[in-house]
Amino acid sequence: MALQKTLSPRAWFELTLLGVIWGASFLSIRIALDTIPVMTSVFHRVFWASLVLWTVILIRGQKVPTSLRIWGAFLIMGLLNNVLPFSLMAWGQLYVDTGLTSILNAATAIFGVLLAAVFFRDERLTGLRLLGVGLGFLGVVTTIGIENFLSFDLRSVAQIAILAGTVSYALAAVWARFHLSDLSPQVAAAGMLTGSTVMMLPIMLIVDGPPSLSLPLETWLAIGYYAIVATAGAYLLYYRVLAIAGSGNLLLVTLVIPPVAILLGTLLRGESLPPNAYIGFAILAVGLVILSRSGRRN
Repeated sequence: MALQKTLSPRAWFELTLLGVIWGASFLSIRIALDTIPVMTSVFHRVFWASLVLWTVILIRGQKVPTSLRIWGAFLIMGLLNNVLPFSLMAWGQLYVDTGLTSILNAATAIFGVLLAAVFFRDERLTGLRLLGVGLGFLGVVTTIGIENFLSFDLRSVAQIAILAGTVSYALAAVWARFHLSDLSPQVAAAGMLTGSTVMMLPIMLIVDGPPSLSLPLETWLAIGYYAIVATAGAYLLYYRVLAIAGSGNLLLVTLVIPPVAILLGTLLRGESLPPNAYIGFAILAVGLVILSRSGRRN
């Protein structure tokens, strides 16, 4: 069994940078949603990100897959990792604060551990992992608030939609390990985003109609950030951090995202989260740290 990698100062910097980039993406998505519909915002995200990644791949001279089986896998991966979670979370952000969305997004790691234990023999649930998962779920429940489980309203549905998005992310990780593990991460990400674009185009046209290019500068800047920086750029940085830090340590990026999103939501949109959201995140954070430590031996 391999020991978990030790985090060097460079790895810490890049891991923190990734967390900051993703944390700010929640604000940029919310800003774009002020002027464009949900499906249009998702189309912009996957379309521009796929163009950037294919440009990088062509510049590097990497081989483009031609197998229909692989492109079929890209479509499923795009559905699970982009179309469903991006759409569910963007819609949820219409009714849920930026910071709260980022906290609920952290549940991705919890569902990821559970589904990995179901599908892979080398990802069994040890006692330490069960403790981390249990605390994670307790943190999510605390964040949402018991009263929201009892009074089912639009805000409750939005929070459930965001959590459903995290389950989809976790399913995507399982699918990728089964079907895309032999590809370079950059090609897999570009193919996935291309599959997502193919699916999102008709969805957007049916639900929202043709996209308008006459948008405020603020909206274009938001789209540019979450599509190019926080999606295409973040994918490239993610796999770099994964290589130097290891999968267990990479879970720690989840602890950086909510504070960044909460701070930006407070400063730029005047959002204010209830005390239970902060308590829930603290509990969830402990669970994530435990899960990270449980990855010391894989």
